Amino acid sequence: MINISLEINPKFQNIDIDRVKDLIKKILISERIHESEILIILTDDDTLSKLKRDFFNKDHYTDVIAFRLNEYEETEVEGEVYISIPQVQRNAKKFNEPFAKELARVIIHGNLHLLDYKDQTPDEKEVMTEKEEYFLESSDWIGIV
Repeated sequence: MINISLEINPKFQNIDIDRVKDLIKKILISERIHESEILIILTDDDTLSKLKRDFFNKDHYTDVIAFRLNEYEETEVEGEVYISIPQVQRNAKKFNEPFAKELARVIIHGNLHLLDYKDQTPDEKEVMTEKEEYFLESSDWIGIV
């Protein structure tokens, strides 16, 4: 069973929870994952900045951090994806994209990390970007906000 939960900072309550869950389910099913326990936390800059310092020893803002809670070899995915809504808003402006599309992209990106997709090398980034584009093109991101 695919179980997806969301925790949303009260400042950002306009997110359509069902569409977020549908997007994540689409990713998981496409990647042949049928058992999962995923928590999505939509929060603020300070939370992600603290996580970045505590777990990655880097002191800067980021839009998404994903933590796989079980081994990648396991068929069930257990993980948490933290998203900074203010950073996503800034990225949307910077890249001249609708906020809903940028939020969907970051949700996709974080969940791909849970599935062991990486983006450290040019080749890994290319694969990640192709996957992001595929899921954006095949999903209804417009109604996510």
